[in-house]
Amino acid sequence: MKNTLMYFLLLCLAMATRANADDQAPVSDSHLNSPQQPVIAIIMDDLGDRRANDLRAVKLPGSVTYSFLPHAPFTRQLAEIAYIDKKEIMLHAPMESIDGKATGPGSLLLNMSEQEFLTTLRSALESVPHVKGINNHMGSLLTRHPGYMQWVMQELNHGKGLFFVDSRTTDATVARLVADENGVPNAKRDVFLDNDRDQASIKKSFDHLVSIARRKGSAIAICHPYPETINALKNILPALKGMGIKLVSVSQLIRLQKKRNKTWQLSLSR
Repeated sequence: MKNTLMYFLLLCLAMATRANADDQAPVSDSHLNSPQQPVIAIIMDDLGDRRANDLRAVKLPGSVTYSFLPHAPFTRQLAEIAYIDKKEIMLHAPMESIDGKATGPGSLLLNMSEQEFLTTLRSALESVPHVKGINNHMGSLLTRHPGYMQWVMQELNHGKGLFFVDSRTTDATVARLVADENGVPNAKRDVFLDNDRDQASIKKSFDHLVSIARRKGSAIAICHPYPETINALKNILPALKGMGIKLVSVSQLIRLQKKRNKTWQLSLSR
């Protein structure tokens, strides 16, 4: 009863802020036609374990994308709130790492059979409502194995139309190569914003993200719901317009990258 009441109150809070949702809603792709417009996407990882702090993260302004751990106690509640606020939702899929660290419920491991692997992945996807794509949690071991990544990409492309973002926890990753082979829309992480959690370091990492976006046209950052990160983003995000940078959802950024690559290829063929 207590958890049900809390869930209801959280949903009421989200509905109460719906009037402001237009300011936070993803921009339409029609606003992204200019090749000079640098865009960024920010993925907030590791959500679902801590209700109060994760709720602060979910209420950040702008088109931040939220990646939820499968089967975490507050994943479903907070994903519903984020969805009401028109935020994009991802699965933060735990994958086996080189150092053997525990990756939590829903982990994809090398010792699994194909059926065990797919059952685990499907259950993880079902545990996150409104999911549009996935990125790997850890995965420095699994993402370097083509066979296992083939299973992932086939599932994402099996009538689901989901995208994949490689968190790049290892330089040996083959995830994007296998995604391309299976026609799965994909991208990679360019910057971790909060490897160091002090405000100055986060700001420096954000400046690096912006410089990549200005040079390449787009860039993706991954961060975590640390209090320091949330506070830094609350200050930084409102200033993006003045910097000439547009914050978009991950799916929009992937579509824009595909469009710009197609334009570039056409220009070479002439």
